[in-house]
Amino acid sequence: MVFGNDIVLEDLNERSREVFRQIVDAYVETGGPIGSRSIARRLSENLSAATVRNVMSDLEEMGLLVAPHVSAGRLPSEKGLRLFVSALMEVGDLPTADRDQLTQNCERAGYSLDQMLGEATTMLSGLSRCAGLVIAPKTDGMRLKQIEFVPLSPGKVLAVLVAQNGTVENRIVEVPPEMPASALTQASNYLNTRLAGKTIDEARQLVESERVRTKRELDELSATLIDAGIAAWAGGVKGSSLIVRGQSQLLENVETIEQLESVRRLFNILEARDHMLELLDVTSEAQGVQIFIGSENKLFGGSGLSMVISPYQNTEGSIVGAIGVVGPTRINYARIIPLVDYTARLVGRLIG
Repeated sequence: MVFGNDIVLEDLNERSREVFRQIVDAYVETGGPIGSRSIARRLSENLSAATVRNVMSDLEEMGLLVAPHVSAGRLPSEKGLRLFVSALMEVGDLPTADRDQLTQNCERAGYSLDQMLGEATTMLSGLSRCAGLVIAPKTDGMRLKQIEFVPLSPGKVLAVLVAQNGTVENRIVEVPPEMPASALTQASNYLNTRLAGKTIDEARQLVESERVRTKRELDELSATLIDAGIAAWAGGVKGSSLIVRGQSQLLENVETIEQLESVRRLFNILEARDHMLELLDVTSEAQGVQIFIGSENKLFGGSGLSMVISPYQNTEGSIVGAIGVVGPTRINYARIIPLVDYTARLVGRLIG
């Protein structure tokens, strides 16, 4: 595999690879440049600081390391981080405790789609210590497959909408306390025979145009339920939306003015939702976890930020959104990649 400027993994011998690994690990831990003496102490092989310094000089000539200041140690370059992530990094499984925490929090009963996605994004942000973001599925053009009304308590009914693309939307609807189960069944049957294959907007228009017929064929409570259900769904209709959580996580480890400026630029980027949605729409066309390091992402170019993101699918295997994190280039890729991957698969399962 080639990593720019004709650099290939085979150009590095085992000693160079190990020194480079330790430099990247130290960078992830501290965020600052590291010198040859510090690297020599971290190596399992007994090498002198002078030998390590020579190896670091070779890595710098290859473009894998940079020197932020004279005699200030070395940092991995964006090209170096790309080589590390793509060819040298070992990605393990997500710890069971993290899996359980994500699953339990996102599976809470009564969550709407937006609430579940918001919780998943909040959890992802907390576990990664980065800003979490998710693009929610487009619902304005989705076509209906099935509609059900489920009693919750006197005066409250859960309206469940299943789309043809596998998306499931829930809304809690206020109804008269005396509404019987027969009214729920009658309303569901009426809607399912007329609205299958239609968009929510088309369904709303049809119900309004058949209002007189509806009240003639159904009892008053069933007709009331239909009106309330359609109104609740129509009120939640929107195009693809961006949910961002945990920007404050990025402020916890800020130690320099340069780092603060990078975080400030990130906040400005996240506020430019149109640009983020465009980026995430492109991301959602791919398969699996994607990693954008620094200027590899034109939106983040020059900001010293990275993004790890994965699309998620509905039960029919169609990509309907994407979820991931944004943080400094020194993020712990080995931990965050399986975290994003599991969260994307969890979200895909839950929306179905």
